[in-house]
Amino acid sequence: MRAMVVDDSRAMRLILRKTLDELGYEVSQAANGREALELLERDPEPVGLVLVDWNMPEMNGIELVRRMRAHPRFTSVRLVMVTTETQTEQMVEALEAGADEYIMKPFTSEVIVEKLRMLGLAA
Repeated sequence: MRAMVVDDSRAMRLILRKTLDELGYEVSQAANGREALELLERDPEPVGLVLVDWNMPEMNGIELVRRMRAHPRFTSVRLVMVTTETQTEQMVEALEAGADEYIMKPFTSEVIVEKLRMLGLAA
């Protein structure tokens, strides 16, 4: 399966990529929502999973989730917010926007794997 990590932190992209690599994913990366959307729209094969940070320049994660959910091509993509935003209202906003799961930073790779298992995306 193919996945994308969208985060303005290079270190965070590497950490998430390593976890996904270990699960057998082919992983691409983007530094913000705008870059992610451009890459996703150009790619002939859509990814199955996108891990999205909330706070990024140019286009934040919540806007990316909304735009992806509004695009017929991306309705089946699983979207997981991975963010420092810990308020219940923000979690509700992300889920209402179309995120399938919500992971708060800091996290362990076990948390990522468990959330992906819950979504049927990891063994």
